[in-house]
Parts: sequence; C-alpha cells; structure tokens
Amino acid sequence: QVQLVESGGGLVQAGGSLRLSCAASGNIYSMNAMGWYRQAPGKQRELVAGIIFGGGTNYADSVKGRFSISGDNAKNTVYLQMNSLKPEDTAVYYCNAEGTRRYVRSAFVAWGQGTLVNVSS
Repeated sequence: QVQLVESGGGLVQAGGSLRLSCAASGNIYSMNAMGWYRQAPGKQRELVAGIIFGGGTNYADSVKGRFSISGDNAKNTVYLQMNSLKPEDTAVYYCNAEGTRRYVRSAFVAWGQGTLVNVSS
C-alpha cells in the first residue's frame, strides 16, 4: 500500500500565505507525478497544481501567479506554497500521487486524507 500524509492547512486571513506538505510512503518503486486537488463545499474536486518528476508543472488558472508547487522525487514529497490567499481558496486540499509499486511493478494512484484551508475575509 501507498500512504500519503498531508500537513500545513489551517485558518488564514485573506492575503496571507500557507504551505502544504505531502509525504508518500509504503510500497513505492518509483513516483511519476504528484499534485494537489481541492474540493470546496458543494463543488467538485478540482486540480490545483501538479508536478511531473523530470517533467514540468501545471496550475489551475485561478491560482497561477499565487501558488507554487515543488517536489522532491528522492523523498516522494510535494509542497504547495500558497500566497495571496483569497476566501475562494477555502477548501479541503487533497494530495495525489501516481507511480509504480515495488515488486509487482504495477501502477498506483493514491490520495491523502485531505487538509482544510480556510481563508477568512
């Protein structure tokens, strides 16, 4: 199994910053990509930012210029630096990872448990 543990959420005032972290562990042979999704009340889960190890990054239009994703392939970790936060950024943020399992070498997709980001106006 692959486990993702997120941290860094919380309550912040509009205009403030937060940094989310996610660490993957378990039966991992290689990690291909990691990313952050979010789900606000009454809305569908949406991609916020993603990173392909050895490739590039992509962002939702709504966060471009404010959020920055980075990762450490060797440590199977991903970070999301969120600046200039807005009330509309309020959501549960989920870490996502895609890679290959050790031994059986099958693909996996894993999700974290979610961390709440609450931006007050």
